[in-house]
Amino acid sequence: MTQDVEMKEQAAPSNSLPSFSPSTLHHLKEIASLIETGAYDREVRRILRAIRLTMALRRKLKASALSAFLNFTLIPGSEALTRLSSYLPKEDEHAMEVDTATSAPQAPAKHSLPEIEIYCYLLVLMFLIDQKKYNEAKACSSASIARLKNINRRTVDVLAARLYFYYSLCYELTGDLAEIRGNLLSLHRIATLRHDELGQETLLNLLLRNYLHYNLYDQAEKLRSKAPRFEAHSNQQFCRYLFYLGKIRTIQLEYTDAKECLLQAARKAPIAALGFRVQCNKWAIIVRLLLGEIPERTVFMQKGMKKALRPYFELTNAVRIGDLELFRSVAEKFSSTFSSDRTHNLIVRLRHNVIRTGLRNISISYSRISLVDVAKKLRLDSVADAESIVAKAIRDGAIDATLDHASRCMLSKETGDIYSMTEPQTVFNSRIAFCLNMHNEAVRALRFPPNSHKEKESAEKQRERRQQEQELAKHIAEEDDDEF
Repeated sequence: MTQDVEMKEQAAPSNSLPSFSPSTLHHLKEIASLIETGAYDREVRRILRAIRLTMALRRKLKASALSAFLNFTLIPGSEALTRLSSYLPKEDEHAMEVDTATSAPQAPAKHSLPEIEIYCYLLVLMFLIDQKKYNEAKACSSASIARLKNINRRTVDVLAARLYFYYSLCYELTGDLAEIRGNLLSLHRIATLRHDELGQETLLNLLLRNYLHYNLYDQAEKLRSKAPRFEAHSNQQFCRYLFYLGKIRTIQLEYTDAKECLLQAARKAPIAALGFRVQCNKWAIIVRLLLGEIPERTVFMQKGMKKALRPYFELTNAVRIGDLELFRSVAEKFSSTFSSDRTHNLIVRLRHNVIRTGLRNISISYSRISLVDVAKKLRLDSVADAESIVAKAIRDGAIDATLDHASRCMLSKETGDIYSMTEPQTVFNSRIAFCLNMHNEAVRALRFPPNSHKEKESAEKQRERRQQEQELAKHIAEEDDDEF
């Protein structure tokens, strides 16, 4: 990612032992200056750039650097400075002397901008989460949300969206996610009234995650269906929305829509978001198996995902073969993995698909086979179960066969030429629609500099254009006079 502010480390003086790298404080001051410029000019893109630069500095943040930055930016004795300083660990006297000496040559420039104050909350909150001080992080996030409710500025919306995310993360890490559901709904209502579309995106995703965390799929779907719809502003939030929507559609047995959402989320996700793409692929594999499809081997061999997708690869192999016993052994072997991924209930649904796949293989291999042999090959408990399963598969169109109840056998029909049917045309049409949809999304995502479509006119062309406009206006006026 290109960074507009140069990030170079400065050598620390050999005669002192500073508790933080001087470059970290220097870069934080530059970021604060960038936010201040964006707030005064009302340019949200500058604040977005400041957040990206902050993410690059996140691992270098230390308590001493944050304390010096808070003293530099916030007004002395202010409520925000007092509260945020209380969350940071206290430094010893030697470190404080070094901090003072380091920042002494530059006079502090105090800010009263809400953007700067909210940015300080964000910095401290990220530091506390990285240090795994979750109780202090919960208190800090609650204080920042209370402050945000009193600020209605569009330049704060980008920072507010980040705070909403970390606010929910703090409570999720401590297992108290249900406590903030009402507050998140209130924040979503406030963001809607203020036309804060980025905040609405973020809060809607957080609410969906909150509901899905407790398996409240019906409430999640009701909220999603009634929430305001608009064009996505953040690719990351749109990917999360697609993932949650795919999970909801899967539970509601709408596998075709679920597959589209999950594959689109995995495709749109950033390359660096490996964990998110792994989760998308896990759910997409299960959905494709439930649809009767067999994922390609390349899906399981993606870079960085081979180990995580190994249980699903063995599960797919069992479904492909149609071996019910192998399916049971794989499900028992990786039961803990499937439970942690929350896909165990979906895998229970796959049992019927395994039986149907095995039955399809039998119908292709045998023109006539007794139901006793079908029960043995599918490893079913009784012949009656085999008869009912075969009858249901014939009725659903899964196999092209007939059932002879008198002789208790299955008679398979001759397999026809698939290219004489409409299935290839349907598949080809779906691929064309997919490519056209991707092209349209790429066109909508294009960005152009302002007024780039207007060619710069020379002075001579401007004179000619004005003269033509004057002649045209005179001609129109004469026509109007003639009409009267």
